[in-house]
Amino acid sequence: MSSAQRDPENNYNEGFGRRDVPLVPPDAIATRALVTVIAIMTFLASLTAGSAVLVSDVSRGWRQDVAREMSIQLKPITGRNIELDVKKVEEIARAAPGVKDVSALSPSESERLLEPWLGTGLDLKELPVPRMIVLKLAPDTQLDLAKLRATLAQNVPGANLDDHRQWIDRLTVMSRTTVLVAIVIFGLVLIAMALAVAFATRGAMAGSREVINVLHFVGAEDSYIARQFQRHFLWLGLRGGLIGGGLAIATFLIGGLLSHRWISGMGGDQLEAMFGTFSLGLFGYAIIVVIGASVSVLTGLTSRSVVFRHLRGLT
Repeated sequence: MSSAQRDPENNYNEGFGRRDVPLVPPDAIATRALVTVIAIMTFLASLTAGSAVLVSDVSRGWRQDVAREMSIQLKPITGRNIELDVKKVEEIARAAPGVKDVSALSPSESERLLEPWLGTGLDLKELPVPRMIVLKLAPDTQLDLAKLRATLAQNVPGANLDDHRQWIDRLTVMSRTTVLVAIVIFGLVLIAMALAVAFATRGAMAGSREVINVLHFVGAEDSYIARQFQRHFLWLGLRGGLIGGGLAIATFLIGGLLSHRWISGMGGDQLEAMFGTFSLGLFGYAIIVVIGASVSVLTGLTSRSVVFRHLRGLT
């Protein structure tokens, strides 16, 4: 075996007189463009993953709140005293194992629940407005719903127990759908980034086509050539991942600070109940860090794969 075949790297440096010229051509404009693309893709992927975490956390909180409460709707029946029926419902509910607290809404509070649909300023005293009794469940206990429903039906006509299962199912479906959409978007972003890296690698190889061909035919191993490109694009991916991930973390931090300010203002309780505190927590920020690191690895592996595929075509 010749000396060129034994040491292709030395042959590249000395035989071609280009000791200071890297195998991957340094193109400042192309490099900055690729780093920008990777940073944007990382930012979008991190925002998507962070948003999925936020939605999942808020939905979990909603489900827990809804599951800890039940309600009994008592419809007025001609010939019966609804106030006495309300008290009877309260007694039955308090006697049920697993019920922590029972509170009946006043007639005015029950009427206020209809304002979003009927508007304000209406006199509802002549209408058969149902009364609501709210049950708060004790933690880590199981309420016998069938027994409670049977007891209510036997003693208080017009009483209907709502365990909010329908709302819990809807919240679960909404949460899972949102997370699934986020996963699809995340995958599309990664595919787009991999395609951008592949095109950039092909462009870099086109700039060093003669050198790559000579190295390949004089016996340089494909792994050596691919490693040069992998290192170059791994570094570019790391830069882009750090920039994009850092911007995503800053976005969520700023959003968290602004949400605290909004929550402290008028209507803050409703905003917090609907959207949470817009805080990812350590788990969410760890995911963004992992995404930023994974982007650099994906960039390097994509470049290596493209180079190997090109070199196999030369044989």
